[in-house]
Amino acid sequence: MAFNKFNVLHWHIVDDPSFPYESTTFPELNGQGAYTPNHVYTPTDVHNIIEYARLRGIRVIPEFDTPGHTQSWRKDILTPCYSGKHPSGSYGPINPILNATYDFMMKLFEEVGNVFPDDYIHLGGDEVDFSCWNSNPDVTEFMKKEGFGYWYSKLESYYVEKILDIVTSLNKKSIIWQEVFDDGAKLQPDTIVEVWKKYLYQLELARVTKQGYQAILAAPWYLDLISYGEDWKSYYGVEPLDFTGSKSQKELVLGGEACLWGEYVDATNLTPRLWPRASAVGERLWSSENVTDISDASKRLTQHRCHMLRRGIAAQPLFVGHCNHDFL
Repeated sequence: MAFNKFNVLHWHIVDDPSFPYESTTFPELNGQGAYTPNHVYTPTDVHNIIEYARLRGIRVIPEFDTPGHTQSWRKDILTPCYSGKHPSGSYGPINPILNATYDFMMKLFEEVGNVFPDDYIHLGGDEVDFSCWNSNPDVTEFMKKEGFGYWYSKLESYYVEKILDIVTSLNKKSIIWQEVFDDGAKLQPDTIVEVWKKYLYQLELARVTKQGYQAILAAPWYLDLISYGEDWKSYYGVEPLDFTGSKSQKELVLGGEACLWGEYVDATNLTPRLWPRASAVGERLWSSENVTDISDASKRLTQHRCHMLRRGIAAQPLFVGHCNHDFL
């Protein structure tokens, strides 16, 4: 990352398939939620990663994504789904109607805030499936009492706003995915909105910044969406500030993120899938908007890829050719 001018590691450390973060407050989380007892990040692992990054000028921002993407979490804070009048045995997103949920989240985020020194915690909020909430009679009754009607996005906002308050009370700031903003949650003034949906992302950046929020652009740089050929060229051709807005709005765009999700990635293919495709994103984000020559960039990235091989980084080729220092 440092060699490619990336200065923030956004660590999406837990998700539906696994809870590998070893919590000292709630050790049962990784005990029940990790793939195996060996597939965990211990407190020592986490400390070492943060320190390794710090020495290279890289911040580490953890993401504990809720209320969705939580199938690996404790079942007592998830929403029981119903089939008709009876529980189906499956679970949905975090249960937002329980006081115990927020007590749990306060303790977990207090620990996370102490472990990760960065000012920010990414709270997620993306891709929440409302069907389980809709099936649960206790949830629907709660929504009637609160006057939410059948607007489950309001229930999501109710939950997220409470989590934002918890994080603020711990003297931390929050990053959220764009759905939280889109669904009308009341955000803290210093909340950062991450724009990830590729469709009309320029319009989304305009909307977010017009309301005075800082933004991070990820939408055009999803490196897990691979295609045959030189897809780095499409990454390089993006101009992050190419949206309708004032100068003050564009100053609210903090930067961009190259995302690599892990559905089809592990230690066997992580490095070559990242580099030098992410290198193109790094140059785009650190370069003037008038640096757009693809042919010139191709020459630089080809040479840079050879430099990475010499350093022992298994970066894949941009196109046919060779380096004097092959990766061994």
